[in-house]
Amino acid sequence: MSFKRFAAIGAFALVAAPLFADTFVIDKVHSEATFKVRHMMSKVSGKFDDFGGTISVDPQKPAEGKVEFTIKAASIDTGVADRDKHLRSADFFDVAKNPEITFKSVSIKPSTKKNVYEVAGDLTMHGVTRRVTLPVELLGIEKDPWGNQRAGFSLETTLNRKDYGINWNQALDNGGFLVGDNVEISINLEAVKKPEPAAATGSK
Repeated sequence: MSFKRFAAIGAFALVAAPLFADTFVIDKVHSEATFKVRHMMSKVSGKFDDFGGTISVDPQKPAEGKVEFTIKAASIDTGVADRDKHLRSADFFDVAKNPEITFKSVSIKPSTKKNVYEVAGDLTMHGVTRRVTLPVELLGIEKDPWGNQRAGFSLETTLNRKDYGINWNQALDNGGFLVGDNVEISINLEAVKKPEPAAATGSK
């Protein structure tokens, strides 16, 4: 198995690095966490501006990789201030009581698709924790022009907001509802390998 496949199995790991593991830090400037949800007969898109973490990879023990990914719920941004204020309220994310959206893995397995891995774990949102399996694609591991090792990962999935107790809605005259239940999630991450700690020098 190639080093790239070993590294992908450990994708999204944000816990302290085990011995001999490489640790990558998410580069937020080159990453994004976005979503889409149905609004009446169209869709509204948005993003979260504040998220981060690190990736810990042990090439010798890829299946032991662990994941912790955190998003600050209050950083939601749909481009409309009044709508964002409503989304932060108790009707939706209730950020005052539930400031973070987190994911912690319990297992990582190769899928039937090349460079795609099934990352299972606990997703906590709006104070509710549910077990989910996320398809994570390794986009590559390369050195940038400045000699830094970088890794890219992509994830697309759909979640039902009502599974997490986000139930607010308004009925329409035709019998439908204002907001859809299913939310399309897209996360693209670029991470930079953390420099090795400098060796301690003994005093003379």
